[in-house]
Amino acid sequence: MRRMRNVKIVATLGPASDDYDTIRRLFETGVDVFRLNMSHGSHEEIRERHTVIRQIEQELGRPIAILADLQGPKLRVGVFSGDSEELVEGAKFRMDLDEAEGDSSRVRLPHPEIFQALRPGATLLVNDGKIRLRVDKCGEDFADCTVVTGGTISNRKGVNVPDVVLPVAALSPKDIADLDFVCELGVDWVALSFVQRPEDVLHTKELVNGRAAVLSKIEKPSAVECYEDILEVSDGIMVARGDLGVELPVQAVPPIQKRLIRAARAAAKPVIVATQMLESMIESPVPTRAEVSDVANAIYEGADAVMLSAESAAGEYPLEAVRTMNAVAVEVEQGQMYRDIIEAARVVDRTSTADSIVAAAREVAENTGVKAICCFTHSGTTALKTARERPRVPILALTPFTNTARRLCLSWGVNCFMTNGDVSRFKMAVVSAARAARAGQFANAEDNIVVVAGVPFNIPGSTNILRVAPCDERLIFNTDPE
Repeated sequence: MRRMRNVKIVATLGPASDDYDTIRRLFETGVDVFRLNMSHGSHEEIRERHTVIRQIEQELGRPIAILADLQGPKLRVGVFSGDSEELVEGAKFRMDLDEAEGDSSRVRLPHPEIFQALRPGATLLVNDGKIRLRVDKCGEDFADCTVVTGGTISNRKGVNVPDVVLPVAALSPKDIADLDFVCELGVDWVALSFVQRPEDVLHTKELVNGRAAVLSKIEKPSAVECYEDILEVSDGIMVARGDLGVELPVQAVPPIQKRLIRAARAAAKPVIVATQMLESMIESPVPTRAEVSDVANAIYEGADAVMLSAESAAGEYPLEAVRTMNAVAVEVEQGQMYRDIIEAARVVDRTSTADSIVAAAREVAENTGVKAICCFTHSGTTALKTARERPRVPILALTPFTNTARRLCLSWGVNCFMTNGDVSRFKMAVVSAARAARAGQFANAEDNIVVVAGVPFNIPGSTNILRVAPCDERLIFNTDPE
């Protein structure tokens, strides 16, 4: 079941896609990574979806990645005596800790940490930014505001504080419980919401303790400001354009997206572009032209993956959404314009032997008609570095570790294979690579492949050898050293 594209597709599971038949059809249609949204669904429902994915994985004999997306702390107003109020531009409005029901002049904001961080002139955004308040005066238990942009404010609407770093942990008590649950369940990636600083990521990685890879969602202005530091300690990145587009001017999001993607690629870490990619397909069997362009642009920018949220979780056309995303990716990647853009953005700063080996593998493959680059990897680093090169030929990652194979399903162009045979000797490693290339229909017996590995074997980070090898095993046994 070879994909005819390099960019990966992430699909969120939900009420519209939580049965065996739908999940299997989603995978067969093009999904590479399934997202479990911890904001919705009980632990039992999450467990059932996880079980179905692993069953399909076993039946098809192909690694499938599972991403658990943590909810993060939710900042919300209290309730109103009439359920909602209309705020008028220029009016005064107070937020405080008073437990009384709200009215047209005030409402409870049960988050003292916000008041502690606020300063006069700060902005409060309510209901995804539809209502904008300017803080005039504030204390430890209140904020007196002027309504800059009015609208209807109702019970428990979310609050964003875009221009203040809040003393709020990225992990709420619910997140900590969810984190331990999904790690014990056996997910491959954990997406961390509400990241403001690298310390948020480091704390999460301590709790994860190697049981999953940690992906940081960039959705706060403070995260954009210290992005390089967050990227350094993260295993992957999600450009979460929902809250990012609320807390920043919408026109600022596209250039930020490009910068985040390019930096993640330079660091050889996978990056997902998410939120509203095919939003209209929640209710329509066809997308808008603008949505198709949005997906295409993320692919042109070099993203490792594009993501569906409500489109596949709660929409009426989950399969059609995946089919559309797959078709856009195939069309974009077949064009010369795509290669020109991707190769123009290629990183040339190579500081290690492994960097140089994978760069050489790409050049050899592209200049000699080799059909694939086969990487032997324990931790996944060699495959990630090869993916950073964005070669014109497929990347085959061969590993004895199931966890590594699954995590690499998120990375651009990487096709994962489990190595079950004896690859402690280099000759058998080359044979294993040739068999994988033929089995996956990436090459036939008349073709050559490039094999990248580290000798001695079983030592992470030891990539130091490149071999152009035939796919005909008889030739390998006749010519290759032991």
